[in-house]
Amino acid sequence: MVLLATSDEKGSGNDGSMVDIHGNPVDKSKTGGWLAAGLILGIELSERICVMGISMNLVTYLVQALHISSAKSATIVTNFMGTLNLLGLLGGFLADAKLGRYLTVAISAAITALGVTLLALATTISSMRPPPCDSYRNQQHQCIEANGKQLALLYAALYTIALGGGGIKSNVSGFGSDQFDATDPKEEKAMIFFFNRFYFGISIGSLFAVIVLVYVQDNVGRGWGYGISAGTMIIAVVVLLSGTTFYRLKKPRGSPLTVIWRVILLAWNKRTQPYPSHPSLLNEYHEAKVPHTQRFKCLDKAAIIDDHAATGENKNNPWIVSTVTQVEEVKMVLKLIPIWSTCILFWTIYSQMTTFTIEQATFMKRNVSSFVIPSGSFSAFLFITILLFTSLNEKLFVPLGRKLTHNAQGITSLQRVGIGLVFSVAGMVAAAAIENQRRELAVHQRTVISAFWLIPQFFLVGAGEAFVYVGQLEFFIREAPERMKSMSTGLFLSTISMGFFVSSLIVSLVDRVTEKRWLRSNLNKGKLDNFYWLLAVLGVVNFFVFLVFAMRHQYKSQHRTSPDDSGEKERKSTNDATIETTEEKISIEAMEGP
Repeated sequence: MVLLATSDEKGSGNDGSMVDIHGNPVDKSKTGGWLAAGLILGIELSERICVMGISMNLVTYLVQALHISSAKSATIVTNFMGTLNLLGLLGGFLADAKLGRYLTVAISAAITALGVTLLALATTISSMRPPPCDSYRNQQHQCIEANGKQLALLYAALYTIALGGGGIKSNVSGFGSDQFDATDPKEEKAMIFFFNRFYFGISIGSLFAVIVLVYVQDNVGRGWGYGISAGTMIIAVVVLLSGTTFYRLKKPRGSPLTVIWRVILLAWNKRTQPYPSHPSLLNEYHEAKVPHTQRFKCLDKAAIIDDHAATGENKNNPWIVSTVTQVEEVKMVLKLIPIWSTCILFWTIYSQMTTFTIEQATFMKRNVSSFVIPSGSFSAFLFITILLFTSLNEKLFVPLGRKLTHNAQGITSLQRVGIGLVFSVAGMVAAAAIENQRRELAVHQRTVISAFWLIPQFFLVGAGEAFVYVGQLEFFIREAPERMKSMSTGLFLSTISMGFFVSSLIVSLVDRVTEKRWLRSNLNKGKLDNFYWLLAVLGVVNFFVFLVFAMRHQYKSQHRTSPDDSGEKERKSTNDATIETTEEKISIEAMEGP
């Protein structure tokens, strides 16, 4: 997964917004640069180790140790991941509005460390688990599921981690980029290497989690596995705090979510007022930085100058009357919603890679010679594929697209998303076919096939993610208002969050409609392949809906004109070209959602 950084997200040392820990203008010789950025990298590396080590192997613990059904276990995992990504919006809001990125990251990292420590305790204390199945098999012929009291500490731990992870996720990459000045050619070049190292570091963290930590969890003990994660996060917090005097900090400027809420509220309050005879009568029409448009015309009422707004200083009070610029920025955000909605199902499909696909592996042959591979470690193939296709995007697909289309982007953001959606559907088709074959052989021939047959679905969904993640985030960054770029990351993360929540909803509905016949803890007695086929069909429908929205979408650069200043148009075009060039150069392996 790639997180593109735009120029407004980079540290800028020339606008007075960058200060040191004491609130003084930054001294570039004593703050920022590689020392500060390197200390920040440790937090993201540790967050990846914690979250990936949990999400990719938690379902096996829930099923095998807590005796929770496969469907319910999958719902617990997807709700946890959905909440973690959704709380990225809260973390971004707090950083933008009040705390700043440094405090938000530091506090969030401490909360995450606390949550992983609680998880280690929840999985170590024997009273937090029901008795093993073998103790009751002869008497009751069934396993006893963990009760509410036994699950309480587990839930408290998971959602504490989600709270901390959301704050880290939405701010750490921006905080790292703040340590470099984009107006300094030397530091801008260093920033590119920072993102590459960021990419490398968290990729290593993810692979370490699914290979080493998952093995420790399964073969040494869950407490040891989660204890290592907690220790890693505690060390990262100490390292982060040790560099406090070296950081360049960006002053909070208020959250763009406040602007959106304010415009919608004012438009509602003024809904009964008539439209002015001409848009030029709206507040600051001629000073607008964004051209006025006719779409979502109802929001224009927020910029109507009524008798109350025209008196005294009320015209400058944003809670009494909005400007045309603010209204148009909100319109631009609303225009993103159709594409946003059709990206959700991809992450619903992706979430199966952390739940049912891992559960499939537990019913398959996982040994290489005498060594037994933990089922959660097979997700390493997912990350390897993501890294492979991310590299191919930069080295092959984009250059080839440039030659074929004569477009600087090579492949547009929506084209990337469309390709990724096709890959995800293919992944579900492969998953359904493999699961059908696995179950047939297991039931009728008593044959257990190799878990390496899961590689095709990991490969196809991983390839899809390499396209969708890049395309989605690039789309939201490019198409969002210039002053709301930071919010675009949160908007993107919310699609991941909704994808996990939709997965929980679909699992619950399927479980109810099929009377628990499809999704059973014993996959040999269930019909998991039917569930995969259902997701494939939904994916096809979603893809065609996406095509309709994508063909109707008009990119911001296609209609950006200034009503009164042709020079402004030329200046914006130049800025766009600069941003596009920077976006093509700079990439971060965020691994933020899943």
